[in-house]
Amino acid sequence: MKVTSSGIDIAMCSQQLINSGAGAFAGFEGWVRNYNDGHKVLQLEYEVYTPIAESEGRKIIQEAKERFDILDAQGIHRSGLLEIGECAVWVGVSSVHRNEAFDACRYIIDHIKVRLPIWKKEYYENGDSGWVNCEQCAAAM
Repeated sequence: MKVTSSGIDIAMCSQQLINSGAGAFAGFEGWVRNYNDGHKVLQLEYEVYTPIAESEGRKIIQEAKERFDILDAQGIHRSGLLEIGECAVWVGVSSVHRNEAFDACRYIIDHIKVRLPIWKKEYYENGDSGWVNCEQCAAAM
């Protein structure tokens, strides 16, 4: 699991999971959208405590490898200011079969949203801004 202030190269990330024993790949891309909770969003800013985020992210990926029959998994999360349409988070999983890839991918992104020290600030069209948490993420687990 990595944190970066640069754009995420989705094709390159996916290529890193190619394995001759894999029959499946599942990926998740989280994009910056222009509307949330009744507000028109112009930009997002992510603040990340990188050492713990990367360490905890590696633990999540290791848990997924132990819990699901997968070959490999990776994740990357952005930090800093992001524009509408940019990829904010990416997770990829390779496995022999698709069900394990789907299940592990879901496990990883759900746990990233809850366990990593990442804070999201939205900037709204009306000039306001606000920090957003993911209460529904924890409730869904």
